[in-house]
Amino acid sequence: MKFNPGTGMLALCLATVIIGVPASAQTYPTKPIHIVVPLPPGGSNDVLARILAQKMSESFGQPVIVENKPGAAGNIATDFIARAEGDGYSIAVAPNQTVAVNPVLYPRLPFEVSRDLTGITLLGRVPMVLVVSPGKVAATSVAELIALAKANPEKLSYASAGSGSPQHMAAEVFKSMTGTRITQIPYKGSAPALVDLLGGNVDMMFCPINSALPFIRSGKLRALGTSGAKRVELLPKVPTIAETLPNFESDIWIGMVAPAKTPPAIINKLNAELRRSLALPDVQGKLAEQGIYAETSTPQEFTRLIASDQKRWAEVIRAANIKQE
Repeated sequence: MKFNPGTGMLALCLATVIIGVPASAQTYPTKPIHIVVPLPPGGSNDVLARILAQKMSESFGQPVIVENKPGAAGNIATDFIARAEGDGYSIAVAPNQTVAVNPVLYPRLPFEVSRDLTGITLLGRVPMVLVVSPGKVAATSVAELIALAKANPEKLSYASAGSGSPQHMAAEVFKSMTGTRITQIPYKGSAPALVDLLGGNVDMMFCPINSALPFIRSGKLRALGTSGAKRVELLPKVPTIAETLPNFESDIWIGMVAPAKTPPAIINKLNAELRRSLALPDVQGKLAEQGIYAETSTPQEFTRLIASDQKRWAEVIRAANIKQE
């Protein structure tokens, strides 16, 4: 048989690629995958993890188990993943609070995000909506709220889910950009904060859209603006805050991370599967119903997003003199 140089070279290249990929990555996964969620069941992070777990299980032919490890503002779960084996069988949902805000707010954490974790992909964004208590606040627009706050420094109050929470950070960006003085009333979680807002005990709140939507529709809360770069389909008539306050943006983003020791081939396999799942129309539909908008990235892009957001929130935390509780 005559040797074909082109065929021989192709075979050599394929062999090189196969040899270069560890056997574990070629056969991965061969056992259940565990997705750790740093917050309690029922919230956006949990809903997103469970929808993806089902799709991943169907595709991989292995169980994908969601484990909730709440506590310490998400630091317990993040530390767990930072210490886990880097074999692709323990990964974690990573909202921006746990990997971009907490490392700045809690300087003595037992883990270091840039050293101990690696990004898999961005999963999606959860817009927040600035809502006010209609019985307490007369403002019907962002501009009116800013004018009211400037005319009454430290008279208005906002509810947050605690220091460093997305609600807190969004409000501090709003205050900084508008030059207003609004008092934070921190709570242990979004639920009690929302209850007090509905009860008229606080004036306003940046609230995840899925939590606020029923009360906006019933008239118990008044929506003034959304926190993202574009209007939200669930509230098409509500303007973005950026339409009044240019460049304002403070969405919650959610991604997936793995231990830093995880082989790149496994990271890439997980990235491809998560991006495939998030592109499915039924997945996007289910997420949109919860106010979650699918958005993906390469592992490198997500790792860069974490680093850039750490820098951004460090500046906000220093400027507002935010301390850990």
